[in-house]
Amino acid sequence: MTERKPPDLTFESWIDKQIRESTERGEFENLPGAGQPIPPGAADEDWWLRSALKREGLSADALLPESIVLRRDRERLLDTVRGMRSEREVREAVSELNDRIVRWLRMPSGPPVPIAPVKLEEVVAQWTAERGAARVEATKPRTVRDTTDEQRGSHWWRRIFSRTR
Repeated sequence: MTERKPPDLTFESWIDKQIRESTERGEFENLPGAGQPIPPGAADEDWWLRSALKREGLSADALLPESIVLRRDRERLLDTVRGMRSEREVREAVSELNDRIVRWLRMPSGPPVPIAPVKLEEVVAQWTAERGAARVEATKPRTVRDTTDEQRGSHWWRRIFSRTR
């Protein structure tokens, strides 16, 4: 247990005295990391926070207020649903986001950020339109110029011949 600061000493001199006595006792010898260079970025005042996030496998989004996370998720929603395979998945993702937004609107915390629920049918319609355009592109007949050498099964003599033209 640490001793209490005597009333006749200033705080700074008391700390200096404790450091000096600890050094004399050898308590600062053989510490982990002794003699190693200071890690890059340690001059940053938040180095410990960055290292803790990295060690725990978390992203910096865990530190953001809920309102900003919701705003960011709303802006990235179309990119998120673009990779989904069924309309049901899209509807579930949009509904889940809308539920989170409504919960935040009922009990706001953090900075006040203007945010409203997403219109489900508009997102589904846009997802369907993009998916339809992708299907049309996929079913469009490909020309020889659209294919790569590997897709054509090109031989070495075709590659040489195509370079000479």
